[in-house]
Amino acid sequence: MPTVIARLLAAALAALGLMHVYWALGGRAGKSAAVPEINGQRAFVPTRAGTLAVAAALLFAASVVAIAGGLFGVGEFKGFFRFLAYGLSATFIARAIGDFRLVGFFKRVRDTRFARLDTFVFAPGCLALGLAVLYVAYNGA
Repeated sequence: MPTVIARLLAAALAALGLMHVYWALGGRAGKSAAVPEINGQRAFVPTRAGTLAVAAALLFAASVVAIAGGLFGVGEFKGFFRFLAYGLSATFIARAIGDFRLVGFFKRVRDTRFARLDTFVFAPGCLALGLAVLYVAYNGA
């Protein structure tokens, strides 16, 4: 079962990474709802370099999950990738909890398009990803 979960997680993380590459290259679909807002204005304007950095992090996360889940052999380094998967799990769970201001379950700003998507899609998705990565890290093949 951990390999099935690892495959699904790696695919989801790779898809999210590729979505960020699309945005960095000028794609617009979905981009307007991906940044927190304050009083109807974006809280920040993502740079191309920043968006590519997030893409790289997500693609690396997909690799970590795939390796920790036993989809690829790395010999004696497998324990290191399982360790990284625990950190990745903590990162996604922390994102779900949020910064207590603009993102996560405990955000204060709640009346924007991003905030609604964060409440019903982004934060629960991060929690699910975090718990699933924890499962793979603990039970990895």
